[in-house]
Order: sequence, then structure tokens, then C-alpha cells
Amino acid sequence: MASQGAPARKLPTLEPETAFFWTSGADGRLRIQRCAECRTWQHPPLPRCATCGSEAMAAEPTSGKGSIASYTINHEAWLPGLPVPFVLAAVELAEQAGLYVMANLDGAVTRARIGLPVTVRFEQHEDVWLPFFAPKVEA
Repeated sequence: MASQGAPARKLPTLEPETAFFWTSGADGRLRIQRCAECRTWQHPPLPRCATCGSEAMAAEPTSGKGSIASYTINHEAWLPGLPVPFVLAAVELAEQAGLYVMANLDGAVTRARIGLPVTVRFEQHEDVWLPFFAPKVEA
């Protein structure tokens, strides 16, 4: 989803170690660092695998699915123009227990709950694709 106008949040700097995370939404896929040796996912990215110490780290696409492990409802705008209230959630990704991404939850604040199934979506600002999560739509 492309954004209209300036974002109501500070954009991350595209550093070599993390640019893949902030730009991978261009094709609609959430990418997380994964060890080629032991196959452990890790976020945020590090130069070595926290499990086996390997330097064979690469960005790999995920399913973009997860569930809310924890959240907070913020009633104060951190920056001018940031709509409130909003939910900041620790989303545990389906790929691995304990693999978390911090992101905003789309939709009604009242829908937020521990265990809520969510899927990723992206909002583009300049060269950055910010990941957000939305409640999973039931079929």
C-alpha cells in the first residue's frame, strides 16, 4: 500500500545491515535474517547467528503470518500528525517460536488481544516499506 503524503513517523535509515528489512515490502514479502548453517531465524539482524555463531546470515522471505504476543495501546502521539490511539504490538512470526517483530496493528484498537492472528502489510514512504500487521481475515 503506497502512502499519501509525508509519514507521521520518523523513517529508518537504510543501513547495509538492515536495508533488506525496510525495503523488502516492495514485493509484498516480509524478509527476516536467517542462518544458512543452523536455519535459525533472528531479528533484529546481527553479523553472526546468535545460536551457532555462523557468519552465513541472509535475508529470507517469511509467510508474513503471526500472532500478537504482547501489545500496548498508545494514546499520545509520538510525533505531530500521528493518529491516536494506536497499537504497537510484538508479533511472534509463524516461522519460529520467539521470533518477534515490533509493528503497529491496523484496524480498530479494540480488536487487539494476545493471540490474535495477524498478517503483514506494508506502507511505502520514499524507499522505505514499513511493515504493519492487520488481523487475519477469516475465510
